[in-house]
Amino acid sequence: MVIDGWADGSAGTAPVVEPATGNRLGTIGLAGAEDVRKASARAAAAQARWAARPPEERAAVLRGAGDLWEAHAEEIQDWIVREAGSIRPKAALETHIAAQECYEAAALPSHPHGTVLPSNEARWSFARRRPAGVVSVIAPFNFPLILSIRSVAPALALGNAVLLKPDPRTAVCGGVALVRIFQEAGLPDGLLQLLPGGAETGEAVVTAPEVRVVSFTGSTAAGRRVGELGARHLKRTHLELGGNNALIVLPGADLALAASAGAFGSFMHQGQICMTTGRHLVHESLHDAYVEALAAKAAHLPVGDPATGQVALGPLIDDRQLQRVDDLVRRTVAAGARLAAGGTHKDLFYAPTVLADVTAAMPAWADEVFGPVAPVASFATAEEATAIASDSEYGLSLGVLGNVGDAMRIADAVPSGIVHINEQTVSDEANSPFGGVGASGTGSRFGGAEANIEAFTETQWLTVRPEIASYPF
Repeated sequence: MVIDGWADGSAGTAPVVEPATGNRLGTIGLAGAEDVRKASARAAAAQARWAARPPEERAAVLRGAGDLWEAHAEEIQDWIVREAGSIRPKAALETHIAAQECYEAAALPSHPHGTVLPSNEARWSFARRRPAGVVSVIAPFNFPLILSIRSVAPALALGNAVLLKPDPRTAVCGGVALVRIFQEAGLPDGLLQLLPGGAETGEAVVTAPEVRVVSFTGSTAAGRRVGELGARHLKRTHLELGGNNALIVLPGADLALAASAGAFGSFMHQGQICMTTGRHLVHESLHDAYVEALAAKAAHLPVGDPATGQVALGPLIDDRQLQRVDDLVRRTVAAGARLAAGGTHKDLFYAPTVLADVTAAMPAWADEVFGPVAPVASFATAEEATAIASDSEYGLSLGVLGNVGDAMRIADAVPSGIVHINEQTVSDEANSPFGGVGASGTGSRFGGAEANIEAFTETQWLTVRPEIASYPF
């Protein structure tokens, strides 16, 4: 772990395991609560000096980091492939977006940080944005680099220090890589502290007294606990949580293109993405042909070790996730769904799975699966599709394929933080606001200058008079 410099953690160690093979790639140190308290105090001391640096100096560090992600992309991609079980194109996407996040963040130090306000008094009145101070970033295993850097980069650019707690299962590509890149880019010591660990560490990075903002990405259940803990300690929490995202295929949609989009949306990175297409809503005129086409794609997608072969799907992250996915599929079939493809596994490699004749009460439709499973149901009218898509506690991403006019009306009616028309549900860009509603989180708190400035700064009201004011006391 890192507290100013590299150090052993007080909570012991954990193995770095390759899910495709079970091989041990290395060992990481785990941070205890006392480590977090020490890191937070040192981060606060370093932050004041960093915030006082000229904007062009902070921007230079971020630009340098972007260049280094590109220069070392292949090495870092190897870790993403082996540690996270990612296929090579997905790993390449992570390093590409990491560079773009840093380039976008490099513009933040010189972005306007306030407004001039009208005043009834004889004074100047301003609302200006100030660094929050110390920001805690808690990131998950599935896109370990992207889901860390998208908060780390803008938080640093805006003059904050960061406590980074990656998932211990992906602490190298989601933690060590970030520290090494920013060290090489010239980030001063103390500003990025690396604290791998479990629930105790997560609680400590929320409750540390110097922490003002918590940026959390993960499951809805864990996010509720983070939000409750943050509220109790008066910390601002930005929560990007789970999703059970719908892909609506309208009548007249191109069947081949729709099935391709649906396969990508459900099977990309083994379905372990918050934006994964979890519900396929297909018009009754296309339903049977769509299921057949989607099942054919699932049957032909190669599954295997992404480090040794060109495959479309790698392993699930661990046995616990495998058992959860398999249980949801088995219970859904037992409830009456038809298994059109997949439903089998070898070790952690779960075959891409298509479930047909699914109803709203079945487990794989009602719950977020977080695995390579595509449940399919039919609808008769656009109004029915809108009602079914809206019938979920989640509201992260929605895809609608087909007639744009009908799709626009559906997009207006379904609660969702993200809507893609004639695209599937998985997409992300460094300059675009990202987040969900309902059980998917607390709104668009990531991406783009406005969202990032809102997320990682505090607003201060400042007035200035030409001379001391006169008062009646």
